[in-house]
Amino acid sequence: MAAIDSERQAAIDDRLQAGLLEWYGVQGRDLPWRRTSDPYAVLVSEVMLQQTQVSRVVPRFEAWLERWPTADDLAAAPAAEVLAEWSGLGYNSRALRLHATAKAVAEQGWPDDEAGLRALPGIGPYTAAAVTAFALRRPAAAVDTNQQRVLDRWDGAAGRTAVEVRRRALEFVPVDAPDAWNHALMDLGATICTARTARCDACPVASDCASAGLVDPAAERALRRASRQAVPFESTPRFVRGRIVAALVEHGEIALPALAAALPAGITAERIDGALSGLVRDGLVVRAGDALTLPT
Repeated sequence: MAAIDSERQAAIDDRLQAGLLEWYGVQGRDLPWRRTSDPYAVLVSEVMLQQTQVSRVVPRFEAWLERWPTADDLAAAPAAEVLAEWSGLGYNSRALRLHATAKAVAEQGWPDDEAGLRALPGIGPYTAAAVTAFALRRPAAAVDTNQQRVLDRWDGAAGRTAVEVRRRALEFVPVDAPDAWNHALMDLGATICTARTARCDACPVASDCASAGLVDPAAERALRRASRQAVPFESTPRFVRGRIVAALVEHGEIALPALAAALPAGITAERIDGALSGLVRDGLVVRAGDALTLPT
């Protein structure tokens, strides 16, 4: 990218933007949260989509909004009911953060800019940018893993910091269509320029991509694997935490001595103790003596 003069780069960027938006107008995925500009609905979808596949989120999103159509409705719900409805989506702390955000909005109303959204409890930089672009329809770069991969490949760059990638992403966001642009970039990364394959022959902007025909997804995966040691999910603390919450959703209350029997076989007492301590600390489980319940 450094070898390309600014005028030529601007022309390339214009073609990338126009080509991708045109492709999205025809090929964009039809998802329920893309049919609304309600910030609450957008927020629910974004929180659910963190670490969860789109196909799993669609029915859960629709059921959630049917049960709690507004932030006020969610804010009035007991935390135990919120966790029960969330069960199966994983990372149960997300449900409590969403609940806390709904309570803040019920009291103060929705902020009207990205900075205001960042100030809400449980909302980080990505989520604030997503709600800004998709609900407030203001320029913002909701840079997820798919977006970063596409941008890195377009520029033939790698190893950029989150700040650098976000700055680059903002250069593309059109003032009049920030929602369509962010959705388009996500869709390209989810369906064509994926982590497992780069279908350059099907890419609408391959002619202006610095990596067209050069991407080696297998090599990229090898680099990612080398940077971290793969651990089976069943061996992680998150698995045990999720099983404990699921058991409490099913039984309502469990005595500590009986907890092991309610969990999958093979989970040691040490792992249960560690997971339970974290759940209590995070407010996901209430412990009174030997009695364990979800928060009320």
